[in-house]
This record gives sequence, structure tokens and C-alpha cells, in this order.
Amino acid sequence: MLTKEQILESVKSGKKSECLDGRDFGRLTTFFPISDWETLGFKPKDDKVEHAPKKWTEKNVLAQLKEDLGFAFEKALGRRGISSSFMYKVIKMWMWVLEDDLQHHLSYAMYGLPLYKAVAVKYGFENPIGNDSGSEDKYSEY
Repeated sequence: MLTKEQILESVKSGKKSECLDGRDFGRLTTFFPISDWETLGFKPKDDKVEHAPKKWTEKNVLAQLKEDLGFAFEKALGRRGISSSFMYKVIKMWMWVLEDDLQHHLSYAMYGLPLYKAVAVKYGFENPIGNDSGSEDKYSEY
């Protein structure tokens, strides 16, 4: 798993959020002190914001991944294209953080379901599509 320092250095070296709304890097702010938010592309809404970063552990990162993956499945199965495409980028960002080869997954078929399933199976998370691959036509909009 990348260290927080490695993440900040990657961002300083040019790594950018892949979501139009920045929600991938926004997830990272929960683990960083406010003083690092600007590097991630964020700033607090006002100067009086108090924030206690979550401890940077694999257990905590996996807990956030699990939560985000559940939301990603919900959006994909609801055929919510924009929301699911953003969550696809969030899940891939967590794969980057975890230094997992799934960060290079290229199939966005059926709202990202193939990636979501691969992550769920690999990490032992809930997999609402069961034995399906996620590429089946029944998950299509039509």
C-alpha cells in the first residue's frame, strides 16, 4: 500500500484526480490533515473547520473501499451512468493506493460491473451479481 507521503509526492509530480468532480481524491481527504488538502485539490469550506484524519492503515483503507464499492454496485445496478462512471474512477484510485494490479483494469462494460466484481471477489466484499461476469446484456440500459 502506498504511504501518504507517496500519494502526496505523486500528486505533486502530476498525478491528477480522474473524476470531473474530484470525488476520487476527495475520498483521500478523510485520511489527510487539512494542511495537505490543497495538494489534493481541496480546501475547507471555512477557516473554522475541524478535522481529525482517519488513521492511515490498510484496514481503514479497505473499510473505505468496501463502502465505496457498495455504492458503486448500487449505481451500476441502477444504471446510473454518470454516478457509476465517477465511482469507477474512485475504485480504481483505491486500487492505485493499494498497489493492486486492478488499477489497470480497462473494461467499463455495464457501468463498471466487471471491475466491481473483480474487486469484491478479491477482497471478500459483497458481490451482488453472484456468478455473473458483469458483462451480461441484462445489465445494459436496453
